[in-house]
Amino acid sequence: MTERTDKRKVVVIGAGPVGALAALYAAVRGDDVEVYELRGDLRDPSTTPLNFTKSINLALSERGINSMRHAGVSSLVDDILKETIPMHARMIHGRSKLGELYQDSQDYDVHGRSIYAVDRAGLNKRLLDSLEAMPNVTFFFNHKLTGADFNRNTAWFEHREHAPKTDHAQNPTQPSASSSEHQRNPEKEVHFDLLVGADGAHSAARYHLMKFARVNYQQEYIDTLWCEFHIPPLAPDSSFAISPHHLHIWPGTSFMFIAIPSLDRSFTCTLFAPSATFASLSASPQTSLPPFFEENFPGLSPDLITTPDLVAQFSANPHLPLISIKCTPYHYGSSAVIVGDAAHAMVPFYGQGMNAGLEDVRVLFDFLDAHGVYPSQAASSPPSSPRSFSTDTDPSTSSTPPPLPSPSLSSTPSQPVSKIAPSSKLAAALAAYTAYRTPDAHTINDLALHNYLEMRSSVTSPLYLFRKHVEEFLYKYFPRLGWSTQYSRVSFGNQRYSEVKERSEWQGRLLRGVVWGVGVVAGAGAVGVGLRRRETIWDGVRGLVGKMVGRGR
Repeated sequence: MTERTDKRKVVVIGAGPVGALAALYAAVRGDDVEVYELRGDLRDPSTTPLNFTKSINLALSERGINSMRHAGVSSLVDDILKETIPMHARMIHGRSKLGELYQDSQDYDVHGRSIYAVDRAGLNKRLLDSLEAMPNVTFFFNHKLTGADFNRNTAWFEHREHAPKTDHAQNPTQPSASSSEHQRNPEKEVHFDLLVGADGAHSAARYHLMKFARVNYQQEYIDTLWCEFHIPPLAPDSSFAISPHHLHIWPGTSFMFIAIPSLDRSFTCTLFAPSATFASLSASPQTSLPPFFEENFPGLSPDLITTPDLVAQFSANPHLPLISIKCTPYHYGSSAVIVGDAAHAMVPFYGQGMNAGLEDVRVLFDFLDAHGVYPSQAASSPPSSPRSFSTDTDPSTSSTPPPLPSPSLSSTPSQPVSKIAPSSKLAAALAAYTAYRTPDAHTINDLALHNYLEMRSSVTSPLYLFRKHVEEFLYKYFPRLGWSTQYSRVSFGNQRYSEVKERSEWQGRLLRGVVWGVGVVAGAGAVGVGLRRRETIWDGVRGLVGKMVGRGR
C-alpha cells in the first residue's frame, strides 16, 4: 500500500466483484476507502445476490484476469485461478438426421488457450478478503444509497439491519415485521472526494448521477428470459456427468441451453428462450416441459437431469429478464464515476459482462495515474493517443494493457501536471476515461447481443464454421498477418473492444474478397486454361490476397 500525505476519501457503491476491485485499486494507492453495499456481507452464505441465484457461475477471461493482476495484491490472481475450471472449447450437443446423439467440440482458440469457469461468490469472497486485510478500508453492509449531491461531494445512506429480499418479480419486496411499509430508518450523511458507482444494472449511483450530468441513456430488454437449472454429479463416485473442460451448448433456432462446470462437479445451467416460450411452458410444466426438452435439447433430460428435477427446477427458480444498457458520460466533474453494469449492463452471451467491468477499473485507474491524480503511480511520459491495431503482429496475444490517451488539460494548458490542482487533475482524468471507454463499452454491448444469434444457431452453420477454420488457419500458420478470430481477440487479449470490431470487420471484407477472387480465377482456369495451369491460377490468388492485405495495412 502506498503511504501518502494527501489522502483522499473514496466511497465505492457496491461490493460485487467490480466494486471490490475498484476499492482495492484505490486502497493500494493509499486512499481511505469506504465500501457501501445494499445487501448483507456477500461472503455470508445466507446472502443471495440480487437478480441471481446462489450458484451463479461466470466465465473469467484475460481482461478480467489482467485487471486483477494489476491490482497490486500479490497472489490474488493465483488464488482465484486455483478455484476455477479451465474451459478450452464449446461442446455443441445435438441429434443427427439419423436420430443419433452427437457432440461436436469447437476449440475457443487455435493455440489452446482457455476461459475459466468461476463461482461468482468465491471470486467475490477473495476480493473482499483482500480488502478486509487493508487498514484503510471500511465496509458498510445493508446500506442503501438514498441521495447524493455531487456539487458538495455528499451522499446519504439508509442503514437497514435486515435488508428485504428484492430478487425478482416472483419475489417482490416485503416489508419487515418490525416496520411499516412507509417507515424509514435514519439516514447517514457521508462526505467524499470521489464516489465510484459499481452497483449494477439498476444502479442507484447512476440514478443520482443523472440528476447532475447530462447523461444520454438507453436501455433495452430483449425478448428473452432465463432460468437456472442444475446437473448433479454422477453417482456413486460424484464424477462430472459431462466433460468439465467445455462450455456445453444445446443450440436452438430461437432458444438455447448452456451448462458451465462447477468445482463440486455439478454443472450450473441456463435456459434462454423467448418470453412466449416461457409462458407456454409455465402454463403446464408437468406435461409441456419434458417433450420440449426432448425435442430441442436431446440427451439432456432424463439423461442428465431427471424429469421430476427438471420440472421442479423450472417451477421453483425465477424466470428473469435480460437487459442491455448504454449511457454516457460516466462521470460528473471530479466527484463521481460509474463502472461495470452501472455504466454498461450487457446480455451474457459473450461472457464479458464481469470481465468488461473489471477492465473498467484497470482503465479508469490508468487514467488517474497518467493524469497525476496519484503522483507515485504517474507515468513519466503519458501516451498521447490510443493504440491502433497492426497487421504485423497479433495484439490479442499480449497481456499488456493498451496505452491510454492523455488529453491536454485545457483549463491549464501551460502548467506541468504536478502543479495542477488535484480536483482539476481528477476532473480531466474522469473526462478522458469517459471519452476513451464509451465506444468500447458500446461495442461489447452490441457484440454480446449479436453473439446470442451465433451461440443458438450459427455454431452449426457451415458458413460460420468455414470462416472460423480459415481464420484459425491464417492465425496459426501466418502470424505476421496479425490475423485472429474475433472471439480470440475479445477473450484472450486486451485490445480495445472497438478496435477488435474494426479488425474483425476488415477481416470479413478481406475474406469475402478472397472468396470472390478465388471463384473468378478458378472459373477462368476451368474454362480457358485447364488443370495443367493450376499453379499459375493459384499464383494469381496469392497475389490477390497479398494486395488486399497490403491495402488493409
